[in-house]
Amino acid sequence: MRLSNKFSLTRIILAPVIFIIYNLPKWMNWESTSLPSVIAICAAIPILAFAELTDYFDGHYARKHNEVSDFGKMFDPFADVFLHLSMFTCFVFDGYMPVVCYVLIFYREFSQNFLRMVAAKSGTAIAARKGGKVKTVFYVATCFVVLIQELIIRTGLNTTLALNMDIFKYVGWGFAGVCVILAYSSFIDYIKNFGGLLKESM
Repeated sequence: MRLSNKFSLTRIILAPVIFIIYNLPKWMNWESTSLPSVIAICAAIPILAFAELTDYFDGHYARKHNEVSDFGKMFDPFADVFLHLSMFTCFVFDGYMPVVCYVLIFYREFSQNFLRMVAAKSGTAIAARKGGKVKTVFYVATCFVVLIQELIIRTGLNTTLALNMDIFKYVGWGFAGVCVILAYSSFIDYIKNFGGLLKESM
């Protein structure tokens, strides 16, 4: 396996790891402010940061080692979606992301995946476009905004500093809303550029 694809694979492997670490305190019925809960969220944040960094590394080394391939063009965005939908699932259960936003993002990503499959069958590999990359940046930002909120709660800083977490929650919802807007804006761009392949296939 090429080095660039190994970085993409890393995100797929780390997605369930972060999912388990984040949710383990709930599954074990630990208090939200207990030491294991704090350790879990403190571990989840840097692991996610590393996973997100691999998105840069796979593109960097693909270009540096001339490893750009049709497989990589599809595998990279798939790894991104795999990681981010895993995180968004956590956030929905904890109320950090409105269900409607999650469902709309879910629909968009699977529709995009279907478009990529149709294009691949026609011999065209759809690489990430500028709009898709901007969307991914906001996906990443949303993940860290929510994880910081969870960190504040688990460490008890919200009580110590008398913070109104509802305000933070609405900020997170705002990020989720922007994610939806960018997701569908970029999807429209993909349809405009590759929708002809769908017509040909039908």
